[in-house]
Amino acid sequence: MNFIPQFFDINLIFFTVFDYPMSYIEFFGTILTIWCVWLTSKAKILSWPVGIAGSLLYLFLFYQIQLYSDLMEQIYFIVTSVIGWYMWMRYKKEQEADHATVIPAVNSIKENLIWIGVIVLGTAVLTYFTMNFNNWWPQFFPEPVSYPMLDALTTVMSFVAQFLLMRKRVESWILWIIVDAIGIGLYWVKGVKFLSLEYLLFFFIASYGLYNWLKIYRKHHVKKS
Repeated sequence: MNFIPQFFDINLIFFTVFDYPMSYIEFFGTILTIWCVWLTSKAKILSWPVGIAGSLLYLFLFYQIQLYSDLMEQIYFIVTSVIGWYMWMRYKKEQEADHATVIPAVNSIKENLIWIGVIVLGTAVLTYFTMNFNNWWPQFFPEPVSYPMLDALTTVMSFVAQFLLMRKRVESWILWIIVDAIGIGLYWVKGVKFLSLEYLLFFFIASYGLYNWLKIYRKHHVKKS
C-alpha cells in the first residue's frame, strides 16, 4: 500500500477515543457522509458535492480494510453523484419549490419488482467476482475479501438506492434503511467502530428521510389534486 498518500493511510491516527484509534480518513469521511445524508433527507441539492468528498475518503478506507465491494461502491457513488447533482439542478428548473429542494416521486409496483430482481442477481454476481479479486489481481488485492455476500448485498442495494435517489424516488430510503441496518453490524465486526456508529446514525436519518420525503410527496400531490 505504498502508493497511498500519507493522509489517506488508515494507520495515520487523528485522535484516540475510549482506546479506539481514529484515523483522519475515517473521521473526516464520516463527518462529510453524515452531513451528506442529512442534506439528502431534506432533499437539498448541496448533498451531492458533500457526498463526493466523503466518497473519495471512503474509497481509500475500504481498500485498506479489504471490503472491495464497498470500494467499488465509492467509485460508483462519485460518478453517480456528479450525474445526480446535474439531474437535481435540472429538476429545479422544472419545479416551483424553493431553490434548494426537489419534489420526490414513487415507483410503480412493477418497477419495484424489477429492482428486487436486480438486487438478487447483482449480489450473486458481485459475490463471485470479489471472492476472486485476490486470485486474479494479487498485486492490488493481497488480502481476500471479508464477508463477501453481505458486502456484495449492501453494495448492490446501495447501487440501486443511489440510482433511485438520482431519480428522486422515495423507495431509495427503504433500501438505505436496510443497508444501514446491515452496515451497523458489519463494520463493527471489521473493527471500524466509528463507522459502525455512523451507520447507526444513518439508520435514524434514513428513517427520517423516508418520512420527510413521503410528507413532501403527499403535500405536493394534495396541492395538485
